[in-house]
Amino acid sequence: MSEILKMAENIEGFNDKITESYRPLSPSLYDKYNVQRGLRRNDGTGVMAGLTSIGDVKGYVIEDGEKIPCEGRLRYRGVDVRDIVEACQKEKRFGFEEVAFLLLSGFLPNRNQYNAFKELIGSQRMLPDGFAEDMIMKAPSANIMNKLARCVLASYSYDPNPDDTSFANIFRQSIELIARFPTMVAYGYQAKRHYHDKQSLYIHQPQSDLSTAENFLYMIRPDNKYTELEAEILDLALILHAEHGGGNNSAFATRVLSSSGTDTYSAIAAAVGSLKGPKHGGANQRVMGMIEDFKENLSDINDVEQVRDHIVKILKKESYDKSGLVYGMGHAIYTLSDPREVMLKKKAYELAQQKGMMEEFMLYDLIEKHTPELFASVTGHDKTMCANVDLYSGLVYKMLDLPQELYTPLFAIARIVGWSAHRIEEITTNTKIMRPAYKSVTSGKGYVTIDER
Repeated sequence: MSEILKMAENIEGFNDKITESYRPLSPSLYDKYNVQRGLRRNDGTGVMAGLTSIGDVKGYVIEDGEKIPCEGRLRYRGVDVRDIVEACQKEKRFGFEEVAFLLLSGFLPNRNQYNAFKELIGSQRMLPDGFAEDMIMKAPSANIMNKLARCVLASYSYDPNPDDTSFANIFRQSIELIARFPTMVAYGYQAKRHYHDKQSLYIHQPQSDLSTAENFLYMIRPDNKYTELEAEILDLALILHAEHGGGNNSAFATRVLSSSGTDTYSAIAAAVGSLKGPKHGGANQRVMGMIEDFKENLSDINDVEQVRDHIVKILKKESYDKSGLVYGMGHAIYTLSDPREVMLKKKAYELAQQKGMMEEFMLYDLIEKHTPELFASVTGHDKTMCANVDLYSGLVYKMLDLPQELYTPLFAIARIVGWSAHRIEEITTNTKIMRPAYKSVTSGKGYVTIDER
């Protein structure tokens, strides 16, 4: 126990009284004051907090006041992400840079604009002089998201004009962060691996002529080698994670801080902190832990009855982390399908065949097929449920031989694009600071002098 906690325990009555001060409030109070906990209504729909032209997430429609499930759709600046992915795969080119251009600018680039933007991103990947040594190597972190947040905040000190909130300056800062996030993550991981895990240290210079996906694989692997399919599927994962509307926790955090007029680095560091949370960006790691639980308890991971029985145990809080949650299943918005999961699963199947991991892939497939029915049976809820992108993203990263501590940072490497676009939109289109109401439920108390307490 820390010295601080020991000292606190010695304060007479401190523990009992502080526990009383933070006791959970009665659920009836939330109903009484019409509080939408989590900014979500009782039917699962979100409270409308703003308007955006950046990302559009559709998973249901409202008809006559009733929530009607529908196939999921994700649009970037009005363009269906499926059309982007299909075009890139048909033309056999990487698409993350095109998506970054689209989300930041609001329109699709022509070939000359696309090539110039790729060159711009590639040219900004190097960290400032002394940054890697002073900000990463001298203070390695066991958690890469923590290190990434520190790198973002430290970037303020290396910026000659950090507080200017003009469009041009924020756009410049956004390009630099989009380009440098993969380098910060790769170096943060190598420092962690060396200083915390006692492994060899590999520091590779970022390559300006590669795509973001290729460059990350180049920097993270000791031999710099990767296959075309590996880079293609990582590029797909980056495309699918680049943006997801203004209401997701990290994008909303970006907009809340941006509404105060603060600097770019403070706003983006807050988004990184949000994404670090296991309820947001860490879900795919929970999926991987759950999969290991299946493997440890089943004699045959492709036996349908064994898989079904274990899903029931998880739902009944008898296995894994006893939360009752089947990670990777269900979503706050998507109902019948998550378009990101549909596209990523297709490529995951292709990679599983190449990597000889079809047996494990089929376990994921069985979980996806049987969980909705078993969830309804065990819980009695009739919620329409589909698999979400987190079910297969962890498997994809595993097949790419990426360690679990990089799963959420990879999410951040993609989502910095969406955060940047939302920050620019908030700064340029809104003038009010975000300040929702909180109802105080504490009754008035008279002041008692210190000698009478």
